[in-house]
Amino acid sequence: MIKIRIFTILILTSIIMLNISCDEKKFNDSPNIIYILADDLGYGELGIYGQEHIETPNIDALAQQGMIFTNHYSGSPVCAPSRSVLMTGLHTGNTPIRDNGEWGERGNIGSLKAMFDDYTLEGQRPLPDSIITIAQLLQNKGYKTGIFGKWGLGAPNTNSIPNKKGFDHFYGYNCQRIAHTFYPSHLWRNEERVILDNYIIERGRGLDNYLDKYDPVNYEPFNQKDYAPTLIQDELIDFIEKNKNNNFFVYYANQIPHLALQAPSEWENYYRDKFGKEEPFTGKSYYPSLTPKATYAAMISYMDEQVGEIVEKLKEIGKYENTLIIFTSDNGPTFKKEVDTDFFNSAGILNGESNRLKGSVYEGGIRVPFIASWPKLITKGSKSDHISGFQDFFPTVCEILDIDSPYKIDGISYLPTLIDENQKKHKYLYWEIASKGGLQAVRYGKWKGIKTDLQKGPQPLKLFNLEDDITELNNVSDDNPMIVEKIESIMLDARTSPALEKFKIKGIDK
Repeated sequence: MIKIRIFTILILTSIIMLNISCDEKKFNDSPNIIYILADDLGYGELGIYGQEHIETPNIDALAQQGMIFTNHYSGSPVCAPSRSVLMTGLHTGNTPIRDNGEWGERGNIGSLKAMFDDYTLEGQRPLPDSIITIAQLLQNKGYKTGIFGKWGLGAPNTNSIPNKKGFDHFYGYNCQRIAHTFYPSHLWRNEERVILDNYIIERGRGLDNYLDKYDPVNYEPFNQKDYAPTLIQDELIDFIEKNKNNNFFVYYANQIPHLALQAPSEWENYYRDKFGKEEPFTGKSYYPSLTPKATYAAMISYMDEQVGEIVEKLKEIGKYENTLIIFTSDNGPTFKKEVDTDFFNSAGILNGESNRLKGSVYEGGIRVPFIASWPKLITKGSKSDHISGFQDFFPTVCEILDIDSPYKIDGISYLPTLIDENQKKHKYLYWEIASKGGLQAVRYGKWKGIKTDLQKGPQPLKLFNLEDDITELNNVSDDNPMIVEKIESIMLDARTSPALEKFKIKGIDK
């Protein structure tokens, strides 16, 4: 009996030790992390999410090798606050930057020439010094950290530039307004401006009326020499190469496919052949385009090509298997007329009406594609309907690396979903924005509550059952008073009043 008991104890001990060693093997070998954030990419603009016109084979392959999420949400329906949610783990009811809210009191911030002459006019409002970003936590953990692309969370003369918020290396746009051209006068490398071989064309310049709108020559001034996405990609690949013997975190804040319509000629010509003749865009919103559909598709396919190059680089240096790659978008697709979102079915299965896209808290403005690849741990070809958001990246990284959060955050780690373990669920997801008339939204299980026109004062709640009505056409608030009451209470309790007057909503804030 004694021998049998000893033998049983040894077996149980072996099983326990085996489980421990498996867990240690998973997480002691810390992964590299690459977070790729597209700019204004719609839920339906990737092949893996149903896109039929634009070719995205590399991103689709990333999904086929990993996991796609069908219920993932951006931090906000517009650029800067979405990035603030990502970096802080706080939703827009608590994160410091809650809207784009450009910093106009500084001077002529709308002019590219004025910003080139005076760099202090560049950039957006800063994160406060008290905020600790996920990049700072990774940096403290020994990771080499780099951001490539668009920052938008602090002007060059503030304490909220990338190099002071956790990034060892920065190359790209400090200012999201300058990122409205892909041929900028300059980019930033850390705290120094890098002057490019481009000339300044102020945004809003259309094609002169006396010019032939079908003559390609007349569009040449809008496509110059130094294409920023190419320069940024080269710097990113170099960063990976230089840190192949380190753990690294790459935040690739890609500015594609945000307007203006400007793309490499090879891809543009490819889609011109594919789509055939089309009507030029000659208006003054951003810049004119001879073939707007072909150019838009070309931009996305070029971004897809960049993703392929990143994957190949990881394989070359032997880091692919243990790198967590995330691909998503900062909000829904543009509502601007340069992009034919109906032709591309940019919103996919969501409502694609122009007032339901970027800038709105309807699904088309905030539900985004989300792909996670980590060959070492994520099951190939998997899919999840877990409801998640940008605020969840922060705690996911903390759980992977066993880091304590420096403050209470709004996110929940989705690591259990990635590795097929029991996943904790959100009680709700929350959004607000002071612009666009003042908006609030809550995702509460299958329910979605929305308030609009809040700058005019308190407003009734519109309620949608997303299981039955993903296009949010049927307001069922009258039939579900208890759900309305619950979401109303969430909207009151989920947020704090913003510190900046610019972000306050009259119907909520005193």
